[in-house]
Amino acid sequence: MARLPCSSLLLLFLSSQLALLVAGEFLRLPSEKDVVGTRWAVLIAGSNGYYNYRHQADVCHAYQIMKKGGLKDENIIVFMYDDIAGNRDNPRPGVIINHPKGGDVYAGVPKDYTGADVNANNFLAALLGDKSKLTGSGSGKVVSSGPDDHIFVYYADHGGPGILGMPGDEEYLYANDLVRTLEKKHAGGAGYKSLVFYLEACESGSIFEGLLPGNISVYATTAANAEESSWGTYCPGDDEGAPPPEYDTCLGDLYSVAWMEDSDAHNLNAESLKQQYERVRDRTSANGTYSLGSHVMQYGDLGLNDQSLFLFIGTNPANDNASFLQGSSSTSRQLPGGRVNQRDADLVHFWHKYRRSAEGSAEKGEARRRLVETMARRSRVDSSVELIGGLLFGSEEGAKVLGAVRPAGQPVVDDWDCLKSVVWTFQQRCGPLTQYGMKHMRSLANLCNAGVREEAMDKAASQACAANPSSLF
Repeated sequence: MARLPCSSLLLLFLSSQLALLVAGEFLRLPSEKDVVGTRWAVLIAGSNGYYNYRHQADVCHAYQIMKKGGLKDENIIVFMYDDIAGNRDNPRPGVIINHPKGGDVYAGVPKDYTGADVNANNFLAALLGDKSKLTGSGSGKVVSSGPDDHIFVYYADHGGPGILGMPGDEEYLYANDLVRTLEKKHAGGAGYKSLVFYLEACESGSIFEGLLPGNISVYATTAANAEESSWGTYCPGDDEGAPPPEYDTCLGDLYSVAWMEDSDAHNLNAESLKQQYERVRDRTSANGTYSLGSHVMQYGDLGLNDQSLFLFIGTNPANDNASFLQGSSSTSRQLPGGRVNQRDADLVHFWHKYRRSAEGSAEKGEARRRLVETMARRSRVDSSVELIGGLLFGSEEGAKVLGAVRPAGQPVVDDWDCLKSVVWTFQQRCGPLTQYGMKHMRSLANLCNAGVREEAMDKAASQACAANPSSLF
């Protein structure tokens, strides 16, 4: 067999390295034998209701990526309420889609934790690998990882400063509890080799801002910074990118769609976490304009940036010839239409349902009722929080206290027990915050930061929300 001269071999080597440098960085391409240990994935949609279709659609799509990437079902843990595929409003019974022209992403998805079993306790127990802490009738699967394993966590839901939603109206996952669980998982060096956390929620940066250490081998990206909403996409309307006309709900979330469609298109052997972050950042920000977009952020151990996505979610063998370079210019410039602020997606659903329903029909009347009730509830929550601030500090000073934003690098609150107490008191006196009211979590945290304690909060909330909340919520 003819042998290439040394100069030709050197040229081939330099050419291959140059291609990687042009892609943005030097990346050592791993192979299956480089992955010592096991890949794990925890996928959770923290909402329910057909108007929140997109969160479960996102999680189902993520499962399909993990499955095609080579992860085994025994190592993929799925939390989803599972009330979408069979919902009476679903125009394609038994099917969930995540793109206007996409296929079914629901088929084959494990039902590990559904219904009431989708809760903060079970999520943290599964992440920690502690079966003794599980409740309910779920599959019992937990992340039983070891020191050589890689863990991928994806969370899609509503959020607010310092909290993430759960299907229960009055249940939340607090940032300090999540970070404390990650620290406990890392303690002793036996929990994992590295962990990647992708988080889709409003104010999702606040979950890690000032809280996530850089020395526990956890790398996190978030759909938004600590002060802004994230965005739904493929939403009803006249925009390009709207779902098929029979759908009256958003099919996906912008950040989530960005990372998943990027993963669908590439050989993930050849794409690093940093490269995907940059592409997702550009798409989610509307190519840096932030018009109908948000700031994708990074937290934790940024030294993991150079690691390949393959280490965490594998790669679809069908994409073996789809290099990062070949696809780098296509998906990053796609700007799907039909974008809606996450917190307004329920209003969009009810409005389109009302508009499409036959005049005089029961369906039209129900849609109108839900729309009016949702708007009234929002107004009630807004005015209640504002009045509580006024009662505690006076109208002018109260507005300043409620609207204060702590400097970058600080968590939203120092005393998390105080925040939980304030939230509990508010909901006892004023009714559930609901997914919209989570936006006020910073204001409630600011009460704690200003020294307000349980007795004063209870008195103010009692006065502000004197009406029976059960008649209003």
